[in-house]
Amino acid sequence: MSEHSSESHAESTETMSAHDIQHKWQKYWAENETFLAGGAEDDRPRKYILGMFPYPSGDLHMGHAINYLYPDIVARYWRHRGHNVLNPIGWDSFGLPAENAAIKRGADPREWTYKNIDQHKAGFRGYGMSYDWSRVLHTSDPEYYRWNQWLFLQLHERGLAYRRKSSVNWCPNDQTVLANEQVVDGRCERCGAEVVKKKLTQWYFKITDYADRLLDDLDGLEGHWPHKVLQMQRNWIGRSTGADVDFRIEGREEPVTVFSTRPDTLHGATFFVVAPDADLAAELVSGASAEVRARFEDYLATVQKQTEIERQSTDRPKTGVFLERYAINPVNGERLPIWAADYVLADYGHGAVMAVPAHDQRDLDFARTFELPVRIVVDTTVDGGANAGEDLAELDPVATGKALVGTGSMTGSGELDGLDKSAAIASTIERMEASGTGRSAKNFRLRDWLISRQRFWGTPIPMLHLQDGTVVPVPEDRLPVTLPSVEGLDLRPKGTSPLGAAESWVRTVDSTSGEPALRDTDTMDTFVDSSWYFLRFLSPNSDQFAFDPEEAKRWAPVDGYFGGVEHAILHLLYARFITKVLHDMGLIDFDEPFTNLVNQGMVIMDGAKMSKSKGNLVELSDLLGQYGADALRLGLAFAGPVEDDKEWNGVSISGAHKFLSRVLRVGDETSSPVGADASAGDIGLRRITHRLLADAPGLLEQTKFNVLVARLMELVNGIRKTIDSGAGAADPAVREAAETVALMLEPISPHTAEELWERLGNEASVSAVPWPDADPALLVEDTVICAVQVGGKVRATIEVSAGLSEADLEAAARSDERVQRALEGKEIVRVIVRAPKIVNFAVKG
Repeated sequence: MSEHSSESHAESTETMSAHDIQHKWQKYWAENETFLAGGAEDDRPRKYILGMFPYPSGDLHMGHAINYLYPDIVARYWRHRGHNVLNPIGWDSFGLPAENAAIKRGADPREWTYKNIDQHKAGFRGYGMSYDWSRVLHTSDPEYYRWNQWLFLQLHERGLAYRRKSSVNWCPNDQTVLANEQVVDGRCERCGAEVVKKKLTQWYFKITDYADRLLDDLDGLEGHWPHKVLQMQRNWIGRSTGADVDFRIEGREEPVTVFSTRPDTLHGATFFVVAPDADLAAELVSGASAEVRARFEDYLATVQKQTEIERQSTDRPKTGVFLERYAINPVNGERLPIWAADYVLADYGHGAVMAVPAHDQRDLDFARTFELPVRIVVDTTVDGGANAGEDLAELDPVATGKALVGTGSMTGSGELDGLDKSAAIASTIERMEASGTGRSAKNFRLRDWLISRQRFWGTPIPMLHLQDGTVVPVPEDRLPVTLPSVEGLDLRPKGTSPLGAAESWVRTVDSTSGEPALRDTDTMDTFVDSSWYFLRFLSPNSDQFAFDPEEAKRWAPVDGYFGGVEHAILHLLYARFITKVLHDMGLIDFDEPFTNLVNQGMVIMDGAKMSKSKGNLVELSDLLGQYGADALRLGLAFAGPVEDDKEWNGVSISGAHKFLSRVLRVGDETSSPVGADASAGDIGLRRITHRLLADAPGLLEQTKFNVLVARLMELVNGIRKTIDSGAGAADPAVREAAETVALMLEPISPHTAEELWERLGNEASVSAVPWPDADPALLVEDTVICAVQVGGKVRATIEVSAGLSEADLEAAARSDERVQRALEGKEIVRVIVRAPKIVNFAVKG
């Protein structure tokens, strides 16, 4: 017996509250370091379970409660299955919310951040989370972000981190740049402000170098990640195949390269379009007349106020400016007028397109607006074409306003005439490669990852700007470059980083050359922090390396990763990229970070996602105070499938609380001794127990927690029925069932499970008890319920032997009075028997 078992047994359900039980067992776990992951000497199989780590913005609420419950259930389950489990927690503690809160309060963002982290930690401890508290990390600690800077230097050394001037997404509210992925429907995904374009010199990670692998490797995650997430990533990466075509520009020495998925239609190009905000447009218009230059500047100012979504809309009028310049079509030498038009984006391909209006709807709309030529080069009316059998003349795009898209054969294209699409593309590319005017190519929707942020509360970029304009890295032995004090700094967003005003911090010396230097004043996108944090958990306290490669071999990749679908593109894509880089550096032996991904649904209240910004929060501390952790955990687990949204008003915490009280009463009433032989006990109860023992692993591994709770309720009802009749509480089958309840309840409601286990007279702790095997003999059903249908409708159910033959089953069905009444006056046409569950009499009359 444990020391807890010697406490007065009279301190039962009636006298010991859920909070007393909670405090007792949380104290036990802390004192015994119950959930620490085993070290290198631990030879048990390993499981790495992880929830996407939280941002410390105020108290925990029900969204957090459900997000972090699920991985905790799984982690606890695998401990029962004999695994060495790593289940860590940390905080994604850099970022704009902390900085904005500090500005509002006139405080240091550190104060707000770490105060909230302390509040989160207390909430998670009170919630009974089985975290390895020796591995906690905060990304705003210099001990962590030092390794962000180390990672930056590794990418820079390999040409994967670079600096360039370009048109960027700018949030006028937060006064900082955003990566493409952080713009949702043309607005800042953080604050909702409408995003504009701005030219800035910024730091990028060259994620496009990994675009093919990021796309192709998604195939290996099918069946392990939600299909919806995989499709979202595929669409975001957006690979297109085609050709890069070199167009000579009159009066320009260097040709302009255009990417096209349909180089076969080059003979149908009748004009050339560049993005107004591309550098090429500014260069080309510089040689135009004063009138055109003025018109272009006005047009550019209008375009820069538009979102990319607005520019790409198909139902808005086409606008543009002729630049008084011409491009030369490489396949036929024709002069193509060059226009600046907003439907072309500066960062698509090379910021320019060849326009084939007969076969592209946006090009056609533009051509009709400005009365430009339209030339058909794909006959879609031929056999097998998209408009097979129709009259080509009646499909004239100029008259109908509809471009001819789809399959067909080439026409008006010289030696390509008569070829289908694939043959014409191959022939065109071959000819261009021979003449040096083009080549096969791929293009991606994915753009390089813009990581510069003009804010204070983030990882300083470890680069130095020398007096001669060169930019050099901070030596690794000088890391971390720590943030300065906020004293005297104005953190309010102003378009440039607040760090620029910290002169004593900005002005430094390059330790390699001894020259005066200026620190880079931008900070890193916080998605850098979360792109590799799962590896830092393996060596959270090391000052020698970001993570120990040997620990990575032992633990990684993550076996079960839990988080919201809102991270399907941003976080997951970046984590996959950094993992592949680290793999190529030889530091890890895998190139996908998360073997299995589970997306949980949201908690809905008043028709909206529960969130601080919407003011519809139910805070964790309030529920813990009212009902305790276990009732909340059980109620949320029972609320529905993991992936479904949960309507808060439909979650019954009070009902869960009552059920747990029933569970503890079972422990108080069970009177058979520990180790009693259950084989002579109530056979019906033993069957329920062992069916649950057999089914529970599958339910837990498939995250069907709500079904497991329902089955536990069924078992408790069975125990109650046995206690109240026959041998009663002394029946050893009651003990077997009650111990099974304790074991299977532990992942969901661990405090109650521990208490039940102890009240049953067992040694603490149930969290370490191995999962028992079900008795196969008790899984065989002696009798089953058979449904008897007449004319396809169920007319009776009968209890029959599980091994009954088809002939005997039919006879048993015919002898039932209810079936006989249903058959009166009808002719039996056919009898279908599926022993032992179904008999169907097909009748007429």
